[in-house]
Amino acid sequence: MATILRNWSYRYQWLYDGISRLAAFSVGGETRFRKLALQDLIIHSDTQVLDLCCGSGQTTQFLVNLSQNVTGLDASPKSLQRARQNVPLASYVEAFAEKMPFADNLFDVVHTSVALHEMQPQQLRKIINEVYRVLKPGGVFTLVDFHAPTNPIFWPGISLFLLLFETETAWELLKTDLAGLLTENQFKVSQPILYAGGSLQVIQAKK
Repeated sequence: MATILRNWSYRYQWLYDGISRLAAFSVGGETRFRKLALQDLIIHSDTQVLDLCCGSGQTTQFLVNLSQNVTGLDASPKSLQRARQNVPLASYVEAFAEKMPFADNLFDVVHTSVALHEMQPQQLRKIINEVYRVLKPGGVFTLVDFHAPTNPIFWPGISLFLLLFETETAWELLKTDLAGLLTENQFKVSQPILYAGGSLQVIQAKK
């Protein structure tokens, strides 16, 4: 169930941005946070990149500095309007992540940042299948999202954050083995890298 703070954060860009910056302090700031899932990836100017569930373009901004072929996909018209204003160098598509209007084997890299926790379990499986479909052979799906803290000190902080700004799907993700789901869908998955006491995970999975 969505809280009023969650609704406000999507309605007011300044609030959303402020929350993002605050949450990113745990990994050294927003710039580092936005680059976490991109570490060790080789992205050239002609690399076909999909920023999946791109929101208002926070990570898209970093991707367009690496490639001239960045597409942002999101289901929210309001978010895409903001993304076009914030990052005009990317192309944008309004669509649901579980039914992407792209050809098979199109992208070299699919990236998503703290979006999968928004999905119901069945949606999540469909999205993973779709990502596999639109990636080229050898392409990489890279993501950062919540994870159950491995350091008990971080449980109060993430619990409060989820209570104030997230829904039950975020709690469900804490119990989900994302790497396992990706492996089930034929991805070759690297060991998840954990940050912020284990409360954030970065996974890179190759088709």
